[in-house]
Amino acid sequence: MSMGSSSGSGAMADINVTPLVDVLLVLLIIFMVTAPIASYPIEVNLPQRSTQPPPLSEPPPPIRLRIGASGEVFWNDSPYPLSVIGNMMRTEVERDPTNQPQLEIDTNEDADYGILAKVLALAKNADMKKIGFVEN
Repeated sequence: MSMGSSSGSGAMADINVTPLVDVLLVLLIIFMVTAPIASYPIEVNLPQRSTQPPPLSEPPPPIRLRIGASGEVFWNDSPYPLSVIGNMMRTEVERDPTNQPQLEIDTNEDADYGILAKVLALAKNADMKKIGFVEN
């Protein structure tokens, strides 16, 4: 017996491609229906090219804000009440909104979390962008 003989008793070695063609046609129809949906434009505001770079300015010195264990708040090592701190933050932001000083917050491990939350709310309301935490 040779491999090339075509007797009626041997197994057929051809692949049936009809189911494969059916699946491909269904996928083609699905992609044709969904492609127009995905082609709607999405507006994105990209930055415009500028021929003049922004002027480099020296950043202002950071503001050291320390919250003590008993709830007192120190602005650059001077104690202030919370009501004054919010006005001081607004004043710092209004000096130069594009070049704000960094607010470095240092808290005592025994400090009340509510005071820290109030300080962060004051900083957000004053539109401070650069806020960091100092680790002891």
